[in-house]
Amino acid sequence: MVTPPPSVVVVTGVSRFLGARVAARLAADPLIDRVVGLDPRDPPPALQGLLEDVELIRADPHAAAGAIADLGAEAIVHLSVTSAPDPQHGGRPAMKELNVIGTMQLLAAAQGAPRLRKLIVRSSTAAYGASFRDPAVFTEDTEPRAVPRGSFARDILDIEGYVRGFRRRRPGVSATVLRFAPFISSTAETTLTRYFSQPLVPTVLGRDARLQFVHVDDALEILHRSVIEDHPGTFNVAGGGVLALSQAVRRAGRIALPLPEGTLSAVASMARGVGVGQIGLDQIDLFVHGRVVDTTKLVREFGFTPRTTAEAFEDFIEGHANGSSLTADRLAAAEQAILDGIRRVRAAAGDRAEVGGERS
Repeated sequence: MVTPPPSVVVVTGVSRFLGARVAARLAADPLIDRVVGLDPRDPPPALQGLLEDVELIRADPHAAAGAIADLGAEAIVHLSVTSAPDPQHGGRPAMKELNVIGTMQLLAAAQGAPRLRKLIVRSSTAAYGASFRDPAVFTEDTEPRAVPRGSFARDILDIEGYVRGFRRRRPGVSATVLRFAPFISSTAETTLTRYFSQPLVPTVLGRDARLQFVHVDDALEILHRSVIEDHPGTFNVAGGGVLALSQAVRRAGRIALPLPEGTLSAVASMARGVGVGQIGLDQIDLFVHGRVVDTTKLVREFGFTPRTTAEAFEDFIEGHANGSSLTADRLAAAEQAILDGIRRVRAAAGDRAEVGGERS
């Protein structure tokens, strides 16, 4: 039996791009009476126009516990998950507080919401980790072959563990976990879109990882269908096909700069001028080992096929065609930033060697 769509939907994480887009899309759906956005921060001006029809409540998951029950929420869309630490907002401790502790508190609130019928949680294909023991293609039933090094992947495993516990406690609630491949589009701004927007793209020497992406608009469609339709379970969400890292760099019109893995890790953390931003171990491992997931279950049960990885990446390229040309000045600045980072790595290694020699 098909159940009617929920009349009251709560969306977390509306101060960020994905959460704001999802809330706005749900608010425009005539089948849904009320959409409430929960976030500890106010949406930036660029997103406020999207949220005119969304009721905004500024609260963290703990403070929102009472609000969820009082609102009579019938569906919760949990998107308050961040993939990289922000040094301006507490770094890694704040990231874990938001991802892991925030999810735990939200699910505790959801457990006590009597009218709740649906829970949709944003997850990531990072749940599979990345190692040399990986299979060629991951299905939803594949377990990680090694404990992930990256903080985001570890957070995702914790989040999914909490959801499994929630499913046992509230079997009557339809719980949907969506493992998204990295987002990309002409408008998305993520760690990876900034990475591919730079004139010189650092890569891992001797590696050419297979990558998958999902277009943001396709992610929005899947999230929307998860709310208005019944799709309990865990699903991989990605565009079909793959792109090798070298192909992606060439298609973006960039120049690859192969570096040893250890050097890339150090440079990525120091060379802010390259624009790699908060790229961390999750992304480094992805560039070393790659990751490809099977989406047969998604296509079959949702009746929707996302555009291919190549098509999604092409949209990103078209959106960045203007204002991002490889001028000599940009190349020189990026090259200098990378060289400065390498010099710092070598200097630090030399200092450690000297200290070791003195101790011996």
